Amino acid sequence: MILVNTDYITGKELEMLGLVQGSTVQSKNIGKDITQSFKTLVGGELKAYNEMMNEARALATKRMVEKATELGADAIVNIRYASSAIMQGAAEVIAYGTAVKFI
Repeated sequence: MILVNTDYITGKELEMLGLVQGSTVQSKNIGKDITQSFKTLVGGELKAYNEMMNEARALATKRMVEKATELGADAIVNIRYASSAIMQGAAEVIAYGTAVKFI
C-alpha cells in the first residue's frame, strides 16, 4: 500500500474509491501522567506523551490502511492527521485520506 500526502502519485492514473479513515483514543497510565505533570513545571520535552501520540498515529494509520484494503485500494492519497484532547492525558488521533486504485 502506497501512502502519500499529495493528491497524485507520479506516473500513475488513479480511480478514486472513497474516503477512508482510522482513529484511536489513547491515554497514558496515572503514574506517567503525574510524572509528566511535574515535567511541565521545569520545561522540556514530554517524552511519555510524545510516545503516546506516535503510537496513536501509527494505530490510526494502520486502521485507515485496513479500510482501504477492504475497498481493494492500491494506495491512499492526500493523507491528513488530526488530533484533539478528549480529557487531560487522553487524545484522539484520526488519520484520513482518499483510497485509490491504479488504472
